[in-house]
Amino acid sequence: MLVSLTVGKVDAGVAVLLTQDNRLIEFPSVLLPNNITSGSIVDITVARNHSAEEASATGFQSLQKRILSTYGVKTPAPPILRLRNATQTSLVLEWEPIDLATASLKSLSLYRNGSKAGSIPRPLETRSTKISGLAIHTEYTFHLVLRTTAGTYQSEKLTCRTHKMTDLSGITVTAGVLPEQQKEALGAALDRIGGKLIDTVRIDTTHFVCTEGRGPLWEKAVDMNIPVVTPEWVDACEAEGTIVSVRGYYLNADPKARQLGPIHASTQHQRTMSTMTANTQSHIQSQSQNQSRLSLQPQPTRERPESIAEPPITPFPGAGMSGQPRAEDSEGPSDDEDEVPPPPPPKDESEDAESPEPTTNGHVEQNGEADVAETAASSEKEDKADNEEKEDDAQEKVDETKEEPSGDEVKKGKGKEGEGDFNEVPL
Repeated sequence: MLVSLTVGKVDAGVAVLLTQDNRLIEFPSVLLPNNITSGSIVDITVARNHSAEEASATGFQSLQKRILSTYGVKTPAPPILRLRNATQTSLVLEWEPIDLATASLKSLSLYRNGSKAGSIPRPLETRSTKISGLAIHTEYTFHLVLRTTAGTYQSEKLTCRTHKMTDLSGITVTAGVLPEQQKEALGAALDRIGGKLIDTVRIDTTHFVCTEGRGPLWEKAVDMNIPVVTPEWVDACEAEGTIVSVRGYYLNADPKARQLGPIHASTQHQRTMSTMTANTQSHIQSQSQNQSRLSLQPQPTRERPESIAEPPITPFPGAGMSGQPRAEDSEGPSDDEDEVPPPPPPKDESEDAESPEPTTNGHVEQNGEADVAETAASSEKEDKADNEEKEDDAQEKVDETKEEPSGDEVKKGKGKEGEGDFNEVPL
């Protein structure tokens, strides 16, 4: 196609061309002849280059395929988490190297039981972590969450459980400066209890065993806060069958500070309990002996609560009888034999002279028999002299509640009672 254009203006880099319908076209001046000036007419031929178009399209499609294979097919891989070592109170977790593909890393976080436990520092370099302060024989669930510019990827959940106190398989020992014979004995003891002996200090090293605190391994163990103990600690764990406290087995530690394990502690507890049982039995025997001795001594008279407010049932010379006898008093001769009856009230000679008192058989009592009753009462007072303090208290209570019955009450009581009502009451 041939086009005729008029040069309107020529600048250093761009020339302005005018069409016949007065349209402006900016054209590179370097493509025009050198002697072109304003007002010159130039012919420009325009043609389509098909081969160039095909080459450009081929190059574009190749670029798209390369981008797809690089960024669309290969993506970051989810992290793979696994358990490295477990003890009674700690877990050591490790994972495969992080594969980010062409993406950039944002963060790597560890989750425990569904909650975020923390972020992993330097995730491209760090491949393990140790979780301490866990509960004994408890199950936990962990998983990793990887965040990248290409998206977020999560590892599969890992379920693990801490060991029991009697499970010694989690003990991982690194040996320091030890005699060769003692080092062999240490390895044999660890094999018997199920522990492991490694040559280097790692994140899963639980104890560092040595007899002298020197060397690069010892320095690294101190920097990592790993307990440094003597070989006797492993022997104590084997003897006790459980994890023993390391306090008494540190280097330069006093052996007296070593605590007893469950076996020795239980033995001592049994001895203590047997000693306490023996002391208790001896104390009970001594108390029973004291009670038997006290039972041989005369016991003070114990008044029943019902008899405190009532006068004595057995009539005495010069005193009337009020109230009726109870069945428990009349039918319990054994109780009356053990208890000492209270002393008789003072005798009123005028009443004795005017009206005779009834006896247990309902007949008039003679003066001689009254004297016998008074003699018996005086002898009963002498028997109570051994327990004077308790008897005086009981006597005071009886004296406060007891009243002198009148002659009419005596007659009424005699009318209510039968002649044979007092046959079983001992005098």
